[in-house]
Amino acid sequence: MGHTAAELAAATPAGRDRYVDLLRAGSLGTVVLGHWLMAAVTADGRMGNLLAVVPGLQLLTWALQVMPVFFFVGGFSHALSYRSLARRLDGQPVYTAFVRARLQRLLRPTLVFVAVWTVLAAAIQLAGAGGGLTGAALRIVTQPLWFIGIYLAMVALTPPLLRLHERHGWAVFAALAGAAAAVDLLRFAAGVPYLEFLNFAFVWLAVHQLGFLRADGRITRPGLLAAAGLAGAVVLVARGPYPLSMVGMPGEKVSNMAPPTLALLCHALWLVGAVELLRAPAARLLARPRAWRAVVAANGIAMTAFLWHLTAMLGVYAAQLALGLPLPAPASPAWWAQLPVRVLLAGLGTAALVALFRRFETPAAPRPAAPGPGPLAALGITLCLFGVLGLSMTGLGGLLEGHSAVLVAVPVTAPVAIAMVIGGWVLVERSRPGGSVRLRG
Repeated sequence: MGHTAAELAAATPAGRDRYVDLLRAGSLGTVVLGHWLMAAVTADGRMGNLLAVVPGLQLLTWALQVMPVFFFVGGFSHALSYRSLARRLDGQPVYTAFVRARLQRLLRPTLVFVAVWTVLAAAIQLAGAGGGLTGAALRIVTQPLWFIGIYLAMVALTPPLLRLHERHGWAVFAALAGAAAAVDLLRFAAGVPYLEFLNFAFVWLAVHQLGFLRADGRITRPGLLAAAGLAGAVVLVARGPYPLSMVGMPGEKVSNMAPPTLALLCHALWLVGAVELLRAPAARLLARPRAWRAVVAANGIAMTAFLWHLTAMLGVYAAQLALGLPLPAPASPAWWAQLPVRVLLAGLGTAALVALFRRFETPAAPRPAAPGPGPLAALGITLCLFGVLGLSMTGLGGLLEGHSAVLVAVPVTAPVAIAMVIGGWVLVERSRPGGSVRLRG
């Protein structure tokens, strides 16, 4: 039986870093709100981006593109969880138990989301109703899954990178940042093709490494970190080939996000420094029982809300079109006037979907067993991360037609991507003797 937020808040250990929990929930909440604000649907059902309609708003992404904060917090949590698990297992292999603990929390709600939308997509396409807003929904609803794929890569690489961190500290971050800079230099100055995709690893793992440094109390001058990151991002955008927006824009030749660039890494440094400067006042706020209960409650549903928030938003627009209600041109005065109502309705829709699906985010009770072979778990999580990334790229619009997208130079379809995720999870589960076992992490 699950515990209520009040019970979990009351049982919080005295030494828990509550600010990290606030950053986790707050970063996902900011991403959700950003998606709701950026969606620009026209009266004929076409989906656009408000930042493309009003380019001046792209500067807001320097504050609202907070996914680096989530990955930073992930590094912090992974360091503590892995070390705690190593102490509990007392010399036994840790890798499999660590991977399984993380996969359970991420993939259970994700697979339910994918299953529901796969059934919907198949039904829509069999009925021949895949145009307009419906077609756009099938294309974009899986796009946010890219972050889960990146996060799974971080989980898979935590043990070796944590060992490197414990030996070399800031030098590991410097090496990853230097590699990201070298990739951009070769990409833009020498025109070397395909090399830029390496920055999906170098940039995001560098941000993850900052979380390790935070776990060991080694970010001692956050103001300097924020200033250096902000200055670097400003110079790179002003003088280099980098766009202003820190999120992807439709039709742009260069994106700071896909693949990530050195400018995005500088943006991450400024964000990490900025949130670290707010740690002390936030800790005083979180010492209040009511505030802490709210953070605990938000973290208990954050993944489910993230997965379903686009579904709720699309449902609001679909209802508006179906009822024949006026849908003004994006960024027009009437559009801005409707925005608060649309956001409120999207929030209510998300709350309803969370109430329906939140049970899949709650971890099952653990059953102890000795860890099994690490290579099988490593293969499983690799399949999962590539499957999730593939599904985020293909979408579900061409589910029955075999629509494919190129993932690391290999074409992949949605059914293949889904099969990879399921197969990977099965491999991780079977990497422990005695069947399905969960360890908290």
